[in-house]
Amino acid sequence: MQLLRVESGKWVRIVGIGGGKGLEYKLRQLGLLPGDCTRVLRQAPLGGPLLVEVGGRTIAVGRRIAEQIEVEDVECVSL
Repeated sequence: MQLLRVESGKWVRIVGIGGGKGLEYKLRQLGLLPGDCTRVLRQAPLGGPLLVEVGGRTIAVGRRIAEQIEVEDVECVSL
């Protein structure tokens, strides 16, 4: 499932990042790593970015980038 398709408030685990090494590097710099649990806080209207929580931080992720992040629906413990 893509991060873009996750409903607000739901915890998921990142299982993979598509889009090449450049995108993977950028997301690693933001702290979005495979194996991490993340939660979609809000999806901005009119094609705006998603606000996601990961590691106690809030990050804005564009929709095209969110399409490249593969997640799985699992129970995650929030920190």
